[in-house]
Amino acid sequence: MVPFAGWEMPVQYSGIVEEHKAVRNAVGVFDISHMGQFLVSGKNAEAFLNRTLTNDVSKLHPGQGHYTLLLNEKGGVVDDLIAYRTSEKEFLLVVNASRIDADWAHFQKQTKAEEDVMMANASDFTAGFAVQGPRSRKVFQNLFQGEAPYPEKNTILITMTESGPMWLCGTGYTGEEGFEFFVPVQKSVSWFRCILDAVKAEGGVPCGLGARDTLRLEMGYPLYGNDLSEERTPLQAGLGFFVAMGKAEFTGREILSLQKANGLPDKLAAFRMIGTAPPPRPHYPVAHEGHNVGEVCSGTQSPSLSVGIGMVYLPPSIATLGNQIEIEVRGRKFPAEIVKKPFYHKT
Repeated sequence: MVPFAGWEMPVQYSGIVEEHKAVRNAVGVFDISHMGQFLVSGKNAEAFLNRTLTNDVSKLHPGQGHYTLLLNEKGGVVDDLIAYRTSEKEFLLVVNASRIDADWAHFQKQTKAEEDVMMANASDFTAGFAVQGPRSRKVFQNLFQGEAPYPEKNTILITMTESGPMWLCGTGYTGEEGFEFFVPVQKSVSWFRCILDAVKAEGGVPCGLGARDTLRLEMGYPLYGNDLSEERTPLQAGLGFFVAMGKAEFTGREILSLQKANGLPDKLAAFRMIGTAPPPRPHYPVAHEGHNVGEVCSGTQSPSLSVGIGMVYLPPSIATLGNQIEIEVRGRKFPAEIVKKPFYHKT
């Protein structure tokens, strides 16, 4: 157990590699109760979110969700989050635990008195769980016995249970099929025990932060605080797909337009260690042709590939596929190659 964003969180239960492989080959359950949930509603909720978030929420139909980003005036990433449209005038935002207060303050600052927009922070009242892996559907069937349909990718379903309302979401952070759901916090322990029984029945295990990190990094998914920050834009982070530049207005748009016109100062690149090098870790120095060019943002030993992988911000001229860089590990430099994301592909 370690402190994480004000919570005591499990790094591992039985072991990071075992938990990682369980998710890739069977199923695992993660406690994601630390994640934050904001409710946004009102006649102007869509317009408000389109003005504050990068993706275009007007394209979401009720029951759909997508990945998006909250930016500051300089185009830096305040947070990355999932936005779900639960009805015509209501939205659910799932935000990072370490950014709940910053996000809330940022949204509050951008509200306009004349707008019909209401916001509620439900973070302290909900518990959340993520079931991930190829046997997720079996676990779902065991848990819900046909009382709710399986949430397909990027969808949300609100359903009532004996323990109160539940948000069922077809999302995850592992690259595997799976679902996440949020329930009243008072029922969290009983729910976790039920889920764990269903997961174990399918050959799965409970999983901690360690496996969550190795799984997401194999897919090239960014982690706030490592790969994303208020100092760099989503274009530098390679997340331009989730930025609707066609919108007339959103916070940070002007800076992103300038970057598109003038080029990026640096960009997030994926790299893979060459040979039998030790695994890279965050903050390890990165060099190119004898010159220091940055430091590792995220790095680990990939359990699926048995090789070191990581991500680093580099000048665009260096961040080209096939280019070689060097990672300094405990005073020694080891070769690595710039590669395309994701690192891991399902066979």
